[in-house]
Amino acid sequence: MNHIAPAPGLQALYAEMAPRHLFPLWEVLSALVTPTPHSAARPARWRYAEARDFLLRAGGLISAEQAERRVLILENPALPGTSCITPSLYAGLQLILPGEVAPCHRHAQSALRFVMEGDGAHTAVDGEKALMRPFDLVLTPNWQWHDHGNGSGAPMIWLDGLDIPTVRFFEASFAERLDGPAHPETAPPGDTARRYGRNLRPFPGTAGARRPAAQPLFHYPHAEWDAALDAIAGTDAPDPHLGHALEFTNPADGGPVMPTISAHVRRLPAGFTTRPRRSTDGTVLVVVSGAGTARVGGEEMALEERDLLVVPSWHALEIEARTELTLFAYSDRAAQEKLGLFREARE
Repeated sequence: MNHIAPAPGLQALYAEMAPRHLFPLWEVLSALVTPTPHSAARPARWRYAEARDFLLRAGGLISAEQAERRVLILENPALPGTSCITPSLYAGLQLILPGEVAPCHRHAQSALRFVMEGDGAHTAVDGEKALMRPFDLVLTPNWQWHDHGNGSGAPMIWLDGLDIPTVRFFEASFAERLDGPAHPETAPPGDTARRYGRNLRPFPGTAGARRPAAQPLFHYPHAEWDAALDAIAGTDAPDPHLGHALEFTNPADGGPVMPTISAHVRRLPAGFTTRPRRSTDGTVLVVVSGAGTARVGGEEMALEERDLLVVPSWHALEIEARTELTLFAYSDRAAQEKLGLFREARE
């Protein structure tokens, strides 16, 4: 179409159709169906120390109860006003001060919490507390009651990762707030891990099958996943593109931890540099430990402990580990795989 002179009167036809909300596909097809992904997001890094300072200052000005959730949104600089870190994902840093409770609610959105700082606060899911320690992963599956409380003597900060933009796209958001700040206790802390966390589960139909069958486990402690990474790093050569990598799984089906969100951890030996890899899933990464450099689509960013990085869809990622480097990541891969959309390319 671009190489053929338009017929006389075509623009007049467009003008006549427009008030009737009819438009020519042939004028926009190349922008709608692209040969490769063109993400609206761009690579970005957030320094944890800088964000932490702003968050603690906010903690002196507004309570968790007033805010319902005292969170600073990590908004992609190319997506202003959207509250998105990628077009399909949300990220925010949440603060709970000693003695505070973030009130109990539930919503259609799926959420994960990755603990950045503090020890001893809790997230309660349907009345069972997960005691949170640094770099634990805690899930709040969609439509399950959850509240947060901090009985420790220090601030507690974690990364919230949600599929808010995805739910918004489908116009499928629902939410409710429970009367009272916290859900009544339904099980002792750690009960779910004891029932479902050892590659076993209560026999279906028995009283022991307490949690939802499709998504029973919601706490993945750092001590356990770190030991698992140590084990493979001690025996296997690192993958050229990922280093040593492990995905968090749902024990009910072996799939991703949530219907729309996948999560994994990686470890790179000191001095190791990954080969370039592209994938269609927009990915948020957290530096758990170590230091290095990330190159995202040609843009170079230094990485220090607890820094956060977003890698948009189909941007080549290379990571150079100055010291041993451990990363946590979540992405929309779970949703893409269900829709038959996920693809990767390794150079």
